[in-house]
Amino acid sequence: MGRSQIQGTMSMTKRLEGKIALVTGASKGIGAEIAQRLAAEGASVAVNYSSSKQGADDVVAKIKAAGGKAVAVGGNLADPKAATSVVAETVKAFGPIDILVNNAGLYEFAPLDAITPEHFHKHFDLNVLGLLLVSQEAARNFSKDGGSIINISSGASTITPPNTAVYTATKAAVDAITSVLSKELAAQKIRVNAVNPGMVITEGVKAAGFDGGDMRTWLESVTPLGRVARTDEIASVVAFLASNDASYITGEALRVTGGFR
Repeated sequence: MGRSQIQGTMSMTKRLEGKIALVTGASKGIGAEIAQRLAAEGASVAVNYSSSKQGADDVVAKIKAAGGKAVAVGGNLADPKAATSVVAETVKAFGPIDILVNNAGLYEFAPLDAITPEHFHKHFDLNVLGLLLVSQEAARNFSKDGGSIINISSGASTITPPNTAVYTATKAAVDAITSVLSKELAAQKIRVNAVNPGMVITEGVKAAGFDGGDMRTWLESVTPLGRVARTDEIASVVAFLASNDASYITGEALRVTGGFR
């Protein structure tokens, strides 16, 4: 999101004015776009990063330049201890949490014959356990008025592409966790939903070589809208779910796949 886009969004009605948001894995890609969108809608945003402090600092700088509030918060959420520190730093900077976006995750595809215990645990430790532990700690530090948890899942959880058994399993777990926690946390007035994107062109997708060639051509051919997604199209859905416009929505997995199923 460019500065002019952020400023333009800042001028609209700020649905999240006064809210405190923590976005994990927000130093680039979808997470960075989400952080900027929530800030543009009025939230104070903790921008979590694992290794790219510079990336997180750049996101924070863009938010501040557009008149928003943000702070970078380091922590590799594959490490169970990081969940406590990331939430604590967020609360220290801004106060009790209203919005948690669990975006941190990784994807490395492998056919069945190439799957190793290391490959399995690398994905589950971050995509599933990390998400659970951050949600646990955040729920203990949510505002008394409740709020919203949005888990970034994947269209892969139901599309089940070949060579993605471990990654797809983690995202199916995220969908299940979303449904379970929506029931557990309802008494705290915390809504829990998932957003399940299709392919989105990000730095990670480009680095993996998925933005061109046969995979993208095939995806676009089987997607009714005929294209892949932009990061802002995911961020806008997250902002909706974080807002009171979605006050009666919980336990849902919202597919943002251009119609591909």
